[in-house]
Amino acid sequence: MNTIALGKSGLKGSQLAYGCWRIAGRGSGQDLRAGRKAVRAAVDAGYTLFDHANIYGGGACESLFGEVLRDSPGLRDTMLITTKCGIRFPGDPNPTSPYRYDFSADHIERSCEASLKRLGIETIDLYQLHRPDYLMQPEEVAAAFRRLQSSGKVRHFGVSNFRPSQLALLQQACDMPLAVNQVEISLAQQRCLEDGTLDQCLQEGITPMAWSPLGGGHLADGARDVLPSQEGYQTAACVALLDELAAQHHTTRVALALSWLLGHPSGIVPIVGSVRPERIREAAAASASLLSREEWYRLLVAGRGEGLA
Repeated sequence: MNTIALGKSGLKGSQLAYGCWRIAGRGSGQDLRAGRKAVRAAVDAGYTLFDHANIYGGGACESLFGEVLRDSPGLRDTMLITTKCGIRFPGDPNPTSPYRYDFSADHIERSCEASLKRLGIETIDLYQLHRPDYLMQPEEVAAAFRRLQSSGKVRHFGVSNFRPSQLALLQQACDMPLAVNQVEISLAQQRCLEDGTLDQCLQEGITPMAWSPLGGGHLADGARDVLPSQEGYQTAACVALLDELAAQHHTTRVALALSWLLGHPSGIVPIVGSVRPERIREAAAASASLLSREEWYRLLVAGRGEGLA
């Protein structure tokens, strides 16, 4: 698999990331075995960038990944590990505490320590803030980043789901360049093409990472576990065109939908989240050079559901 530079960090990882948010499943023995098998399939398929968050599986996904690393000495040296913090669930730490976002320095640093322990590693390659905290104090966040970096606990930093203005505000306070902005991007969700997110990434040398690059499964073999915001995606016309073009290119619908993302000049890194080894391998066939400019725009319009002005 081709590699890509992550922003200005100096980090280089696979052009597709493997997303670990499902690897623990519901915690049954069968689910955990499937999760381990999925991680190994991703490694064997050439994925070197692995995406986590402290809330995935309530921490169980990081813990399971840590077990895989302990069972395979040397595997850690072949990969980049990224994880996220900043989302707090109801009841944490008090019964009346609401669901919220928390970028206080104390929470960032404590979350980092907990993720390191669960993953069983000494350093996180890329640490991201998960969803924008409306009470964010940029200087406080920057100070926490400096402490984590100087102590060797984190190499580089990024954000997730940030608007361009929020990213610019935080970057102004940070000494180090923010490497990535992880946002939802797919043929079914093209907002980032219009709201300045990808423009900012190109201008500032920030790598966009695309979560849900198959529209919650709408662009693959059907939506199952989707967010409420994804339930109304209308993808029938887009899927039909993907199938038509996939037949012409002797590839699959999944590989083609990911290739559409790879073809954007900002260097989008799609995050593949399936736990099915065959789907993980299928996605690895995606290529930035697969689609012509004309085909890229045909898919754009099919995904939009309307023509360009």
